[in-house]
Amino acid sequence: MAGALWCVVEDDRKGMPKKVMAEVIGEAARLGGPVEAVWLTDKATDEGLAQLGAWGAGKVWLLENAALAPYRGETWVPPVAELAAKESPKAILAPVTSRQREFMARLAARLGVGLSADSVALAMNGETLVATRPVYAGKLLSRVTWARQPWMATLRPNVFKPAESQAGKSAAVERVAATIPAAQMTFVERREEASTGLPELTEAELVLSGGRGMKGPENYVILEELGGVIGAAVGASRAAVDAGWRPHRFQIGQTGRTISPKLYMGFGVSGAIQHLAGMRTSKVIVAVNKDPEAPIFKIADYGIVADLFEVVPELTREFKRLLEK
Repeated sequence: MAGALWCVVEDDRKGMPKKVMAEVIGEAARLGGPVEAVWLTDKATDEGLAQLGAWGAGKVWLLENAALAPYRGETWVPPVAELAAKESPKAILAPVTSRQREFMARLAARLGVGLSADSVALAMNGETLVATRPVYAGKLLSRVTWARQPWMATLRPNVFKPAESQAGKSAAVERVAATIPAAQMTFVERREEASTGLPELTEAELVLSGGRGMKGPENYVILEELGGVIGAAVGASRAAVDAGWRPHRFQIGQTGRTISPKLYMGFGVSGAIQHLAGMRTSKVIVAVNKDPEAPIFKIADYGIVADLFEVVPELTREFKRLLEK
């Protein structure tokens, strides 16, 4: 529909949209809609389509083709650009994820429009959309508008109010017979899913992060134990990742993942500016560090100057006690 707000679906690669889509769809509805989802996948499920409708998408443009997996910008962008030229959406929104960061940038370039990346607020000013996004590693907030439509923006997870799931509400599904270009490159020969049993980092409401103060990769087990007790994801600072202690997918910061959990707890994290850029919008920040001059204490809501190897086990024991009541 011309003038619709499109929400590009981020899925779990198993046929279901991720919960962050409730935030994107909810924000699109708050801006005035009509809200439509655009789903590129090799395997959609009826449950996934129903979930998009329950969150408030009035229509789902379904581009389902085996050539769309694994993700490649060169195969995703052309069919969506073609569809956008035909349907003239007013806005195209997506969550901040590794995949959508690249896809939305490529799509904006193809459409010749601007992109507000990592947006933390959207608002209508008359007939114009205004986006707010952090700049200079989060030290300042910039408000931007677009010279022409479609307005394109990626939304930081855990910042926007998610839409409530409405049972029985459904979306009309239109299957798009798009031409998928042949892939020019092979990025993935084999994909292996490694599960930690903990929540996904960018979607978690509780996040524990370990820095150089963890002293080695073997010590992250104490954070994983605490995370298992309270249902928290476990991340790491760039220093820990560069040292080879944790895989890059767990890195929080300007060159890693951007998070906005309800609670962030940093253990042995000094608070380098690039790390703060990835977590400073957390609702509550707790820092544990032996160095009272650590920069992270300047933005922390609560700080503990102590040895993390004494604090973490004590927190684990205390949370277990409280949760067993």
